[in-house]
Amino acid sequence: RAQMPRGDWIWPAMFMMPEKNCYGDWPDSGEIDLVEERGNDKLMATVDGKQQDIGASQIASTLHWGPYYGADPFDLTRNYSYNTGLWSKVYANWTIDWTPAGFTATVNGQQYASYPTPTEGFWKFGGFDKVDPNSFNPWNLTNATNAPFNQKFFFILCNAVGGTMGYWPDGAVSSPQDFPSYSKPFQNYDPDGATSFWNARNSWYPTWYPFKNNGEAAALKIDYLRVYEYTGPGADDPQAC
Repeated sequence: RAQMPRGDWIWPAMFMMPEKNCYGDWPDSGEIDLVEERGNDKLMATVDGKQQDIGASQIASTLHWGPYYGADPFDLTRNYSYNTGLWSKVYANWTIDWTPAGFTATVNGQQYASYPTPTEGFWKFGGFDKVDPNSFNPWNLTNATNAPFNQKFFFILCNAVGGTMGYWPDGAVSSPQDFPSYSKPFQNYDPDGATSFWNARNSWYPTWYPFKNNGEAAALKIDYLRVYEYTGPGADDPQAC
């Protein structure tokens, strides 16, 4: 149970990473994103040719997987949920059910993402046998169709800020509820992006409400985290390592 942070360009994430990277470095061994969100009250951006609000009324759940860095078809295992209000203003129950048969994500009991285990495994599901047949298949030594998600993972609870790798679309316009609108003050893949961001602090820092309630608005607030053991079919299948 958690409440997302409020504030422009804040990037909270609750996700899981493999304990041992049984299949190799990221993304070979997978990543499980329970929830990611953008802290802006309203953030209008062009996505897939359409203008939409990708701010704090939107959350995403994602699986990352692939044979090498740069080959991560996460769009096949990403889904969104939208709220009429802001996820940054309420506590919510975020849940992911993970079994050998796949993943299901819910918020407050409402399912918003489902990723069944591919019947022929993630290598063929990603189309790598056709688009990149000469690349190395990191999962070819196992019969587990749910590889790389047949190993132990650990939780990371993260409250990041900014980033220039594409998560924040260039040209996006932030419209805080209590402050003037302005355009994203940094560019993707710009080596001076952090400096540009800092120089625009008079626009974004007030949206964190730093002098109200000890700045708690900008915090990722965790009420509790519970983990339950799966004991159903396939629970005793061998793990990767």
